[in-house]
Amino acid sequence: MMLPGCRACLQLLVLILACAVGRSEAQTTEAQPPQPQPLPSQSSQAQPPQSQSSLELVDPKTLRVCADPRNMPFSTQAGEGFENKLAELFARKLGKDLAYEWYPQATGFVRMTLMQRRCDVVMGYPLGDDLVQPTNPYYRSAYALIFKPGTGLDGIEDLEDPRLKDKRIGVVAGTPPSDNMAAAGLMARAKPYPLVIDTRYDSSAEAMVHDLDAGVIDAGVLWGPIAGYYAKQAKSPISLVLLTKEKSGPPMTYRIVMGVRRTDQDWKRELNSLISANQKDIDHLLLSYGVPLLDEKDNQIKE
Repeated sequence: MMLPGCRACLQLLVLILACAVGRSEAQTTEAQPPQPQPLPSQSSQAQPPQSQSSLELVDPKTLRVCADPRNMPFSTQAGEGFENKLAELFARKLGKDLAYEWYPQATGFVRMTLMQRRCDVVMGYPLGDDLVQPTNPYYRSAYALIFKPGTGLDGIEDLEDPRLKDKRIGVVAGTPPSDNMAAAGLMARAKPYPLVIDTRYDSSAEAMVHDLDAGVIDAGVLWGPIAGYYAKQAKSPISLVLLTKEKSGPPMTYRIVMGVRRTDQDWKRELNSLISANQKDIDHLLLSYGVPLLDEKDNQIKE
């Protein structure tokens, strides 16, 4: 999924990504051509009518998902991410096959997949971005500060804590926490990691966690689901503090939705029904990946 709060800084790189990646790099599966309808004399029984949402889909028998082929913990081509598992759950509930349209999730992702009708849903998208029509949110999380316990940062709550002044902090350039770090005077010693990368070959999150473990940085700031996943996978303990108590700057908390085309009203309603009916299973899945979940009062949701 696209990192929350980062659309504006990505828009400048549309042409760069289009040239670097190219349509030929996206692995596509063309939709089957429509089959000819039998004449009344060719069928002894009337066929059941399609649902309204089926008429909006590329293939009414298949849940076609737009996804990044290498973007843990969200999705991989091997089906390892939590958005993969969520897609599998929804495909079972809908009684549909599951297929993917793979494309690196950066500038151009929605335009080259969902809007080209190569797929019908983006499984994770920040609420408030007008590129897609949103479903109801299915989780809420926040950016997080990560650090090794016992290094003098235990009990920290926000980026204005004076204990951070002499620390080298990793941050993904252009994400909302970088504004707060600049306001707190933390950027002079910060180590930036690139926002726009080709996820097939690189991961800023993996690089940051590696640097934290190696002592290259003292702390790091990542989107909560990424921070929680890598903290859970780390060989050495990592403390995680959700940045819900920032006093100024851009929002640190975001609601995550699924994204569909703006014309697909019935499909959106069907997904909303699935989210509502399966919210407990969704929460359990996300928590199993270490995703920190927040309720509307910023209280952390536990099992």
